[in-house]
Amino acid sequence: MKAIRRFTVRPVLPEPLTPLADLARNLRWSWHAETRELFQSVDPDGWQAAGGDPVRLLGAVSAARLAELSGDRRFLRRLAVVTADLDDYVGGGRWYQSHESGAELPAAIAYFSPEFGITAALPQYSGGLGILAGDHLKAASDLGVPLIGVGLLYRHGYFRQSLSRDGWQQEHYPVLDPNELPVSLLRDADGTPARVSLSLPGGRALHAHIWQARVGRVPLLLLDSDVEDNDAPAREVTDRLYGGGSDHRLLQEMLLGIGGVRAVRTYCDLTGHPAPEVFHTNEGHAGFLGLERIRELEGEQGLGFDAAVEAVRAGTVFTTHTPVPAGIDRFERSLVARHFGEGGELPGVPVDRILELGAESYPGGDPGVFNMAVMGLRLAQRANGVSTLHGAVSRGMFAGLWPGFDPGDVPITSVTNGVHAPTWVAPEVVRLGIRQIGPGRTEDALSVGGSRRWDAVADIPDQDVWDLRRVLREQLVQEVRDRLRASWLQRGAAEAELGWVDSVLDPDVLTIGFARRVPSYKRLTLMLRDPERLRRLLLDPERPVQIVVAGKAHPADDGGKRLVQELVRFADDPRVRHRIVFLPDYGMAMAQKLYPGCDVWLNNPLRPLEACGTSGMKAALNGCLNLSVLDGWWDEWFEPDFGWAIPTADGVGTDEERRDDLEANALYELIEGRVAPRFYDRAGRTGLPVRWIEMVRRTLVSLGPKVLAGRMVREYVERLYAPAALAHRALTPDAARDLAWWKGRVRAAWPRVGVEHVEALAAAPVNGTAELGATLTLRVQVSLDALTPEDVEVQAVAGRVDAQDVIRDGRAFPLKPSVGPDLEGRWVYEGPLALDRTGPFGYTVRILPSHPLLATPAELGLLAGSSETDTAGPGPGVVLR
Repeated sequence: MKAIRRFTVRPVLPEPLTPLADLARNLRWSWHAETRELFQSVDPDGWQAAGGDPVRLLGAVSAARLAELSGDRRFLRRLAVVTADLDDYVGGGRWYQSHESGAELPAAIAYFSPEFGITAALPQYSGGLGILAGDHLKAASDLGVPLIGVGLLYRHGYFRQSLSRDGWQQEHYPVLDPNELPVSLLRDADGTPARVSLSLPGGRALHAHIWQARVGRVPLLLLDSDVEDNDAPAREVTDRLYGGGSDHRLLQEMLLGIGGVRAVRTYCDLTGHPAPEVFHTNEGHAGFLGLERIRELEGEQGLGFDAAVEAVRAGTVFTTHTPVPAGIDRFERSLVARHFGEGGELPGVPVDRILELGAESYPGGDPGVFNMAVMGLRLAQRANGVSTLHGAVSRGMFAGLWPGFDPGDVPITSVTNGVHAPTWVAPEVVRLGIRQIGPGRTEDALSVGGSRRWDAVADIPDQDVWDLRRVLREQLVQEVRDRLRASWLQRGAAEAELGWVDSVLDPDVLTIGFARRVPSYKRLTLMLRDPERLRRLLLDPERPVQIVVAGKAHPADDGGKRLVQELVRFADDPRVRHRIVFLPDYGMAMAQKLYPGCDVWLNNPLRPLEACGTSGMKAALNGCLNLSVLDGWWDEWFEPDFGWAIPTADGVGTDEERRDDLEANALYELIEGRVAPRFYDRAGRTGLPVRWIEMVRRTLVSLGPKVLAGRMVREYVERLYAPAALAHRALTPDAARDLAWWKGRVRAAWPRVGVEHVEALAAAPVNGTAELGATLTLRVQVSLDALTPEDVEVQAVAGRVDAQDVIRDGRAFPLKPSVGPDLEGRWVYEGPLALDRTGPFGYTVRILPSHPLLATPAELGLLAGSSETDTAGPGPGVVLR
């Protein structure tokens, strides 16, 4: 019989146990071992049944057990210690509070993301973007960074994955009751639920409640449209993560961006939390937050649109996470115009100006679409990719927004992602660290980083390292068997036909892991290019290999589902099913067993389409070696001492089939010829794979301090947040108006700005050659129209040139005005040019806008260069001896 109404009955904790409620509601328990152990001791069987979720545990524990614990002095002492530790963690000073920059740091930062992967108990994530956002919040909490997270609360989360009998992915959307999650409603002073509202076309409204999760010190605000005052379509806006059509997605992103800013304002008003000085947009989904801030500034401070844009840009950071254009949200301009036009949201903000912000107004762009990433870049003075390679790819991908600039000059930097070690490092690894190098050094190494702390790993004996690796592998084997049995039962198998599951995998066999989302570019099935060769690898009598695979295809991606089915059908083969498995429903709980238990982490995307690839980082922190294409973070930090690089067939052009064949063959050869022999080499006196163990050590010592989310967040603070806060403070209303006026004046004059003549006055090359260390003195005549030297920077750019006379790795030399202006607004600039490199050498001259409040000379996307061939000095291609 089905209930007609559902609600949650909360337990009444005896007074001595009331701190348990606060401990359960602060998600620090998800990465704090002592808190988890305390809850486990409340009811070990109930803890297992609750999936390690304290809220569910407390909702199920019996009143008799609670009464027993309230009189258990030993338990109460443990409870007091853990409670005091959380109080100290939340209220004490940390890295941020003692930073040498002090008052230059922002009072608060609002961090917006469409998904957050904090813990499996709060399933509001689909993959890497959400896990990264969750790790960002946790690391910010550990460091004391005053972040406010902003997202949506999806009543169905992403989806749960299962398999049909023939291996086809099936999706399930269980209903999530916020009252059963580790969140609480934000309430107004009178106790009523706080909410934000958006105006929709046709006189409709979209209301949302604000749920709050505590992520250590960091509040995470999650907007929920399942509000009684909404009509049925509006209530479903936050139903599913990445679900629905364009109109549905647009409403989600309006609620996230516009509603999110309003939620932050409400939260700060109610709690006294400092207002954010910096807004960080994690991908383009939250880009509408800039429009809401423009509305605030226009209405509250009387700024015009252009001045408001400048003020908003100064305090905004935009992070792009995808090098794949299909991963960027793009909406029909007419749809956006309808929601921001008459009767829609943001009244008073000109809809044509809104549309300009997202317009693909560059060669190859589609004039009919509104691009969320383009808007994000236009409304952020600082932008970054998530690895060094991805930064370079992003500069090329978005170069159309800065016409005339070389990709290297496009103002998109990079901050390589990191992972939150206390979340992802197995407890067994932590315990070994504590035993060998001490609790303080272990905690510092995982949270703070620093090579000195990680160097201590070198002192751990080989036998201890190898014993740990086997324990972790054995745990993974049991986890795989349990999950595989459950999957087959769900696929319709009978218990009586699943005896073979008990022999799946072997804790003494080389174990390779592969788990991620399943878009085509991640190439889930590259390992299947030669099925017979893969079977030989798996079944090798002397050096066998076993593989654990997991991953979800997007519900609308039938191509991805076919890849899953192909892999599943191969793994179902009775000849190899004890050596290769596909585990459905990949998520955080599975990942926390999978990463530590694998010996090798495989990643074989199409280069350079993997922005970062943090799963390999999580594996590395547990002593797992990486076997990967040189993409994302691995391109940046790979060394042969601690892993392997899969060669890529970059020279085959667009022949994807041939490329896959070549790279799959390279993968097979690496496993056969280098990976497996290294793992099974036990020739020494100890019977241990000494060279393998040394690679594990090098992985931890070399990669440990680099892959931490703490390192990543510190870089965001120092390189992006602090400069953005200073820029935000500098853009007072008057300064914003002046800057907007100045930009308008420069843009109006720019068509008539140019370099008219260039000549070398001294040390001119003879017969096309010059001596290394010589100095050219350049004289340049430029036209500035109505601009003055204070408005521009004139530079000589010089460096080695290629066969097409393109300057590579150019260096800029500033030139100074010496004469001018004449009657036509022409100026003469002069300056030295050092010939500091040998080989083919060339230079050019360019003019850039210059203003103290610009973050970069490329900010306006304006550049004027020389169109003449210099006859008085060396042209491109001069050789320096």
